Amino acid sequence: MKVLIVNKFLYPNGGSETYIFKIGKWLAENGHEAQYFGMEHEGRIVGNRAESYTSNMDFHTGKIGRLLYPFKIIYSLEARRKLRPVLEDFAPDVVHLNNFNFQLTPSILYEIERYERKKGKKIRIIYTAHDYQLVCPNHLLLRPREYEPCERCLQNGFKECIRGKCIHGSLVKSILGYMEAELYKKLHVYRKLDAVVCPSRFLRDRLAQYEDLRDKLLVMHNFVDRKDMLEERNPQERDAGRYVLYFGRFCREKGVGTLLQVCRSLPQIPFIFAGSGPMEEEVNTVENVENCGFVSGEALYRLIAEAAFCVIPSEWYENCPFSVMESQIYGTPVLASAIGGIPELVKDGETGELFPPGNVDALREKTKKLWKDRKLLEKYTENCRSVRFDTTEEYCKKLLEVYEHGRAAAGK
Repeated sequence: MKVLIVNKFLYPNGGSETYIFKIGKWLAENGHEAQYFGMEHEGRIVGNRAESYTSNMDFHTGKIGRLLYPFKIIYSLEARRKLRPVLEDFAPDVVHLNNFNFQLTPSILYEIERYERKKGKKIRIIYTAHDYQLVCPNHLLLRPREYEPCERCLQNGFKECIRGKCIHGSLVKSILGYMEAELYKKLHVYRKLDAVVCPSRFLRDRLAQYEDLRDKLLVMHNFVDRKDMLEERNPQERDAGRYVLYFGRFCREKGVGTLLQVCRSLPQIPFIFAGSGPMEEEVNTVENVENCGFVSGEALYRLIAEAAFCVIPSEWYENCPFSVMESQIYGTPVLASAIGGIPELVKDGETGELFPPGNVDALREKTKKLWKDRKLLEKYTENCRSVRFDTTEEYCKKLLEVYEHGRAAAGK
């Protein structure tokens, strides 16, 4: 089977890129062909035989021509033009879409349709929803000025994006985001998708409010592979956990501000933060926080496995965070906010505990309790050993079935 994987970033940039690289690698190792289409970038590590990519466009800085700006983020003629030689050369059986709005735009769906008519060949179009972009113009279901979870666009329509200046606090960008969302909803463009893979039931339920998507949705939680080097770790070794770990982006929506308040109020507990982001300077000011910076690979796995527990204090509708999954498969209990898809992954009182998002007092008390009660942590550690998530292989075998059948038939 020949699969064209589409994602705006073709270099390591986040969870969606980790996802596409691992899927592409598995396909190649198992007798299938995988190529990639997205933006050109100096850090690009995957590509296509036609060597055709769109120019790099940074929507955050707006470093593109002002006159062309609205047109490029709503309907990209360049993306259609650059996709054409890739389709002609590769002739894929499946196009697997990931993050494509703003930089690539849904214009690529029309190019796939044009190719199908020309060749008389059906291409199955599968979309993995890594965020809420089909129902929320800023993709996050987050009101940025208030930093609070928001479903106003689902309830009242996309004009709420303009009212809240929901895209980078900019009225102009928010108007453009509204126009893009409204246009493609009215054109029913997402009917062209054959199946939509949702990494959480929470996300599926939000997308199900979009009539054009309801019969296309299936739930497949993300995959995570356990490293053999930590396979034999015993629950009693949790006594060696002399710190509490946060790993991820240092930003407000991840609950870092709330967590730092708790860190300051519990000076007797050592915390390790691993990551980077706009709140890094504030992280560095807290005396009982050691900032390890961005950590990956074996070093990250050891940080996770040797922690007393991990804190995931998100304050936005997390979908299916790898941080929660990775913590549990290494036997490390999780203290996480009860928001979005997180409660689907953490069994409260069994593999960790949940607290109300943004609640400093609740997070402080639970952090103190878990730090002092090592027998409870041992129990959670033992329970984590029974936690099962799909491996890359298990997940990709399921994905092949979706590729082959082209429509959501199970897992709803």
